[in-house]
Amino acid sequence: MAPQISPSILSADFANLGADVERVADAADWVHVDVMDNHFVPNLTLGLPVVEALLKSSRLPLDCHLMIEDPDRWAPAYAEAGAGSVTIHAEAARAPVRTLRAIRAAGARASLGINPGTAVETYADLLGEVDMLLLMTVEPGFGGQRFLDMVLPKVRRARQLIRDAGKPVWLQVDGGVSAETIERCAEAGADVFVAGSAVYNADDPAEAVRKLRAQAEAATADADWS
Repeated sequence: MAPQISPSILSADFANLGADVERVADAADWVHVDVMDNHFVPNLTLGLPVVEALLKSSRLPLDCHLMIEDPDRWAPAYAEAGAGSVTIHAEAARAPVRTLRAIRAAGARASLGINPGTAVETYADLLGEVDMLLLMTVEPGFGGQRFLDMVLPKVRRARQLIRDAGKPVWLQVDGGVSAETIERCAEAGADVFVAGSAVYNADDPAEAVRKLRAQAEAATADADWS
């Protein structure tokens, strides 16, 4: 699969979310929406009503990343609202298989997120239940953090697990993805890249997305796993 770029609106202007989404609409593949509840992570962002509003105006599908307690209760509603992809965290889900299946049944891609300190091997048996595996490359909760190089070996292991399973699972990285780090992520095995500050702090967010994509494509072409 060709690399995909999912700009995170956590770094956008919350007073003008619709306009900031439109700024990347011709360049990006997804809009990454970070939903935080100030319980699972120490930050409070936005929820389902804002997602429903964005769905009415966005030309891009929404990639909803739920950093919340009790995703088993709330995640299906995001899929039912029209999100294209819904991510729940392994550390928060009590019934991940049931919830991932409910997300799929509601018409969205089902994704499982894993924090930097969580071993990916623990969830190898769930690869048949997911459309995407998200590896956090920072501790979740805040944008603009420094990329954690320690996660790159886990990205490589995750890519091998996906290959061994023979499943068409996308591998997403989220946190500190920028012009300085995206090539290492792609070389390690990632194919979906969440970038917030690197996109929305640029003078031209759409051009920033295009440059990130070009870097990811070049690194993927040279990677052993591809």
